[in-house]
Amino acid sequence: MKVSIFSTCVVDLLFPNVGQAMVEVLERLGCETMFPDKQTCCGQPTYNSGYVEESYATLKNQIDCFEDAEYVVGPAGSCVGMLREYRHFLKDDPIYGPKAEALAAKSFEFSQFLYRVLGVTDVGATLNAKATYHRSCHMTRILKEREAPFILLDHVAGLEMLPLNHIENCCGFGGTFSVKMPEISEQMVTEKMNDVIDTGAEILISADMGCLMNIGGKFNRDGKQIKIMHIAEVLNQQVDKKRMDQPKIMTVI
Repeated sequence: MKVSIFSTCVVDLLFPNVGQAMVEVLERLGCETMFPDKQTCCGQPTYNSGYVEESYATLKNQIDCFEDAEYVVGPAGSCVGMLREYRHFLKDDPIYGPKAEALAAKSFEFSQFLYRVLGVTDVGATLNAKATYHRSCHMTRILKEREAPFILLDHVAGLEMLPLNHIENCCGFGGTFSVKMPEISEQMVTEKMNDVIDTGAEILISADMGCLMNIGGKFNRDGKQIKIMHIAEVLNQQVDKKRMDQPKIMTVI
């Protein structure tokens, strides 16, 4: 199975270790990975800021970049969600409308791809720690994925997952929202930080580095301690290949 990696800006520029972990997990499961170097930002920041017409060139570039991909997998529900939204934005375009539909059908967030497409629940990872999970808004509301990360984390040996109060609440990042509404964003991330602290967790896990960057930044500013880990990093810890599930290749409708 061939997988084209959609790195996302935040991971590519600030957290390349997350992209590396994602690739290592995928390749361990038998995927052939490739990195189309024509890819850029998904266009979400400019599109959501009202620069709709100006964003179309970026959207079309991404569609062209991944047109020949068998699957497109990214480490952020938010950015992958944007790829899937192209079909709505370009629905009236006779050329790119159908291409956008095709891209949406083969684009998946990393943990979603492991569980929904490969049919994997146990990647053989081990992490002896207490952790909690932040559920990002776009992954749940655009991708409608509420199960895959939890199922995969439940199979990490030694990892005790602690429930997070108000898990449905946004962390306050929201990309450009945190820039446009900094006072409200600050209150939201403060609430999220306090909920994380209340769990007693040593590690905060999420499937979106934008959220983790925002929450981790609040911890740092307030002089509080938490280790942040993307789910790809967790699933790449102390892997026992004997425990790994064999990919089943599921049919995704």
